[in-house]
Amino acid sequence: MTAPASQSPAPRSPESRASDGEALRERALTTLVTARERTTLLTTCVEDPDLTAQHSPLMSPLVWDLAHIGNQEELWLLRAVAGRDAIRPEIDGLYDAFEHPRSERPSLPLLPPAEARAYAAEVRGRALDVLESADFHGTRLTEAGFAFGMIAQHEQQHDETMLITHQLRTGPPALTAPDPDPAPLFTGPAEVLVPGGPFTMGATAEPWALDNELPAHEREVAPFHIDTTPVTNAAYQAFIEDGGYDDERWWAPRGWAHVRAHSLRAPLFWRRDGKQWLRRRFGVTEVVPPDEPVLHVCWYEADAYARWAGRRLPTEAEWEKAARHDPATGGSRRYPWGDADPGPEHANLGQRHLRPAPAGSYPQGESPLGVRQLIGDVWEWTASDFQPYPGFRAFPYKEYSEVFFGPDHKVLRGGSFAVDPVACRGTFRNWDLPIRRQIFAGFRTARSGAV
Repeated sequence: MTAPASQSPAPRSPESRASDGEALRERALTTLVTARERTTLLTTCVEDPDLTAQHSPLMSPLVWDLAHIGNQEELWLLRAVAGRDAIRPEIDGLYDAFEHPRSERPSLPLLPPAEARAYAAEVRGRALDVLESADFHGTRLTEAGFAFGMIAQHEQQHDETMLITHQLRTGPPALTAPDPDPAPLFTGPAEVLVPGGPFTMGATAEPWALDNELPAHEREVAPFHIDTTPVTNAAYQAFIEDGGYDDERWWAPRGWAHVRAHSLRAPLFWRRDGKQWLRRRFGVTEVVPPDEPVLHVCWYEADAYARWAGRRLPTEAEWEKAARHDPATGGSRRYPWGDADPGPEHANLGQRHLRPAPAGSYPQGESPLGVRQLIGDVWEWTASDFQPYPGFRAFPYKEYSEVFFGPDHKVLRGGSFAVDPVACRGTFRNWDLPIRRQIFAGFRTARSGAV
């Protein structure tokens, strides 16, 4: 059980604090190096014209993401933490995500690929020098290495964004990865009862938690049932074959208007070939695997399926209780399986594979109540708008979370196969517009009541 948010840690000796500092330094170094290795893979597996092209108006050119990663690292680790002068102050505006929408970025005077790589490498070299002598005490930005963890998470989030761009890119495959291990067909219960009552929602002892995960607070949830696994392709195909995209009854009004306006008939990247469905996945065309969680559906599609099935999407609080609540102790875990960092036996994370694992995989990663694949494989849409927790304070800048609060964005939970463990935990909150389908999102359904 995690400690209550109000509990103060016991005083630590100088020797103990030094030992903690070295462990934090090692963790920060490992996560920064892991992120950069992935960034390098995503930006060297294609030729320069693919880096500078815009493969979708929804996404930036890959070369913009590369230099933006370096620019954010410079802003926070070199300037804010170390107090150093700017390396390239003239490019700050080019790589400010709020100054230029994605659709405009190809027309900007962006650093060309070689120059972007050199800039990111120079920043990283200096950042590692800062890390080597960093004091992990004194300010909120440096406490427990927060700034380094924030930058590692930021880079991994952009790596996922770049992987989405690779999926949108046409042409031959540029990335390869082994498939998840085969899993026997899941024959367990279709749903799990989550008992009603209070639980602790939000991060407590999580030093690299981002502002929207805070503060931890008590939340009351009525009893409900939730799907044991995410909704599969086969189950979603049944919705399609039953005329789900043609029946207004299942759709929220804005969702129905969106479906009609854009002629949606199936998840993004799917197409009908005779009696079977095919999909394009990172340059490969394949038969849609029936047992995988459905992917590339927007919130409106997830909501419509749930209505068709006589169910609903879980709220964000319900999702987190199903993922973290331990009825034996009454406490909230970091992850469904416990407090240990994710391992390959727990979840499909970190671009280790380029697809979700079959529904029902990773029994060692299930929650105390028996819910599976709550972490990894696919982001899961929830019914909830993205809103601040009671007592929320923006840190270290309001543009990370605060400007997105409100009814326009829906919350996603759990992480996908494209998410690195550093940017994924039981309290982590993602959000997007309800029309978005290019993201690696699926869902599971719920129903109210204990019976």
